[in-house]
Amino acid sequence: MKTIFIDMDGVIVDLSQNINLWFDNHPNLKEKYKNFPDHIPGIFRDPKPIKDSIESIKKLCSTEKYNILIASSSPWGNPQSSTDKRYWIERYFGDLFHKKLILTHRKDLLRGDYLIDDRLKNGVGEFQGKLLRFGTDMETGKKNEFPTWKEILNYFENEN
Repeated sequence: MKTIFIDMDGVIVDLSQNINLWFDNHPNLKEKYKNFPDHIPGIFRDPKPIKDSIESIKKLCSTEKYNILIASSSPWGNPQSSTDKRYWIERYFGDLFHKKLILTHRKDLLRGDYLIDDRLKNGVGEFQGKLLRFGTDMETGKKNEFPTWKEILNYFENEN
């Protein structure tokens, strides 16, 4: 059974939308958090899912072809984010990922076949398996190779 690691922010979770909404609602704090919006207390608690992410991941899990784990980074300057991410996964997936959440700043140390991620930070660029770049690159603003979950599902349907 092949192992797939899936990043959260920008892949499953629409964190950018949540950050923009937070800045709209707290303009007086924009200057304080503009360089590190991921340090905003509670910012990881209630973001909306990326379009089709929940259904697509459940579909991948239902094939029983893959060992699927969530692999995300939690900002060092926001320790509550780890707890918020864990509760977010439970809210949207129930017990599907019970004890299958890995929080790390070193994704290059993950051992598996695939990593679905939107950017190359935190060791993603050195991942030893196949990297599937999802969505939009935060640094360049360009669409990645797999812009939506439809392309991810097509890839795995044609992978065998």
